[in-house]
Amino acid sequence: MEELWQGGYCNCFVKLKIMTHKLLVLTSGGDSPGMNAALRSVVRSCHYYGIEVYGCRRGYQGLVDQDIFPMDAASVANCIQRGGTILQTSRCLAFHDYAVREKCRFFLNAAKIDLLVAIGGDGTFRGATFLENEGGPKVIGIPGSIDNDIVGTEYTIGYDTARNTALDAIDKIRDTATSHDRYFLVETMGRRAGFLAADVAIAGGAEYIITPEFPISVEELAAKILAPRRKKQSLIIVVAEADHPGRSVAIAKQLEKLTSFEYRVCILGHMQRGGSPTAMDRIHASYMGNLAVESLLAGKSKYMTSIQQGQYVLAPFPDPSKPGRCLTDVKVINLDEILSV
Repeated sequence: MEELWQGGYCNCFVKLKIMTHKLLVLTSGGDSPGMNAALRSVVRSCHYYGIEVYGCRRGYQGLVDQDIFPMDAASVANCIQRGGTILQTSRCLAFHDYAVREKCRFFLNAAKIDLLVAIGGDGTFRGATFLENEGGPKVIGIPGSIDNDIVGTEYTIGYDTARNTALDAIDKIRDTATSHDRYFLVETMGRRAGFLAADVAIAGGAEYIITPEFPISVEELAAKILAPRRKKQSLIIVVAEADHPGRSVAIAKQLEKLTSFEYRVCILGHMQRGGSPTAMDRIHASYMGNLAVESLLAGKSKYMTSIQQGQYVLAPFPDPSKPGRCLTDVKVINLDEILSV
């Protein structure tokens, strides 16, 4: 805290107390396109408001290793178009240990870092909450996940880029499927949520969708394939991985036995995490980064930036004891069935 003397009325001088802050920013958990745009916004907003800002490499692992460094405005130049995160990220099991967190907290207190912006998902927010509850810095989270599965926000950074990456792949697969009269299963990411699979299926004109929320048995799917309203020379089925990456291979083998058709499988995997972020992801990330800094300056803590009804707002951190956000609108599945006639 700095003390300044400022002239007031009648040429009197009054002593003003001006709080000075130090802010740490980190990216944790799975990477997603747009994290760099959020990071850039946080760093530039800090410098605009006169906050000393530090970056932490490799998420909470970097905090355990005390691997932090000052960031000036130039340190985030030319990163907004890059996928991944220039701070790097990791999943740090050691941070679950209270004694490890205590060492991190002592380190932050010694460095006089009193503010934290954590970019990531539920696990990232949980770690930040533990840290503050145990005497660490005040924290605001920014939701980053290609699954769009964080409770409290309608949109997470990286989701739009991931679905466009998957859609581009499906468009290319459709070309070869049509040329060779082939049936394809295309597997997207989505451990517990089917948002990515559903959006990609509708936008890509897929015939069927299999999501964790609306499962369909292989026997039921085979019956649908064998009873089309019109003969199809090619077919695309979009399958969310549902925490079992590669499950499309087993589904394809079962379908071959039941339908006598040959199926090819394309597992998109981690390619959906990469790539230059779309305009939507860059814009949302930029607004959220600025909102995070301004919210901390306003004394807010243990909230995440979110989008609700098209507005940028703060929402409480998700309850870690409750399930993540999932697809609940069966109209999405029905629409795909209607349009695939």
